[in-house]
Amino acid sequence: MASTETTREETSPGDAAREDTSPGGTAAGGTTPGDTAPGDVSSHGDMAGLEAGLDALDTVQTGRTPLRETLVKKVLPPVVAIALVLVVWQILVWARITDDYKLPSPGAVWGEVSDAWTQGTLLGYIWTSVSRGLLGFLLALVIGTPLGLLVARVKFVRAAIGPILSGLQSLPSVAWVPPAVIWLGLNDSMMYAVILLGAVPSIANGLVSGVDQVPPLFLRAGRTLGATGLRGTWHIVMPAALPGYLAGLKQGWAFSWRSLMAAEIIASSPDLGVGLGQLLENGRTVGSMPMVFLAIFLILIVGIAIDLLIFSPLERRVLRGRGLLVKS
Repeated sequence: MASTETTREETSPGDAAREDTSPGGTAAGGTTPGDTAPGDVSSHGDMAGLEAGLDALDTVQTGRTPLRETLVKKVLPPVVAIALVLVVWQILVWARITDDYKLPSPGAVWGEVSDAWTQGTLLGYIWTSVSRGLLGFLLALVIGTPLGLLVARVKFVRAAIGPILSGLQSLPSVAWVPPAVIWLGLNDSMMYAVILLGAVPSIANGLVSGVDQVPPLFLRAGRTLGATGLRGTWHIVMPAALPGYLAGLKQGWAFSWRSLMAAEIIASSPDLGVGLGQLLENGRTVGSMPMVFLAIFLILIVGIAIDLLIFSPLERRVLRGRGLLVKS
């Protein structure tokens, strides 16, 4: 009995493992190396990787970014870029590379801004164009969304209308201004018609592209759960197609804004008021380059502000909901 216990104590687990790894030997429990299938090892590895991925998702920081970090990473770079542009602009004016009436100084443009603000017309210029642009874009959204769904889901409609939408999207918006003036006259209806003709194809094509990228597994899962017809479109298709749809919305707004500026530049009437496009045309008519530069800067600022205030937050929310937003 004592000898048996001595033998058990002297035999370590490592010795048993080394003894069982001989080509013809068996493990202590009677298991040969061939009894462990390769698939079991890969399954354990896959489960380990899945658990590690879930742990990584659980440890993602969702807290609010500190104000100082936001200022340094988001606000400071564009401010520095604008400052560099102003410095280079002023240097070119000092160097007199062209006549003063062709390239006004930043101070002259700022004087035009001050005059418009003092006269109370600056905000009027901006609001006239922004109100038209946003209302026209909302109308395009109401029309383009069901049209995109119809084209994406019905094969006959797609074969009939799909190429037309692509052609309309590539057509310059300014081409619609003359016929819109002839059809509707010089009024706001003409402006909205030009906006719709420029924005609806982009919104519809963006939604079509998003629907085409929906995995078929989602659709089958939705049908299994009873999400068919309009219910499947609302709960399955639209959420899955949201990234492509959002890209179409951004492009649709760009087309809306450009179409509106083209319409305001070409079609002028006292009844239409003075928007940013009309301000640009007025500056060209009177030969005032400060006014021209003011109109150009205001058009750029409005376009950038709409993107930063509306579309960028929507895009971040969509990406965050899909786990694609990486905090840098």
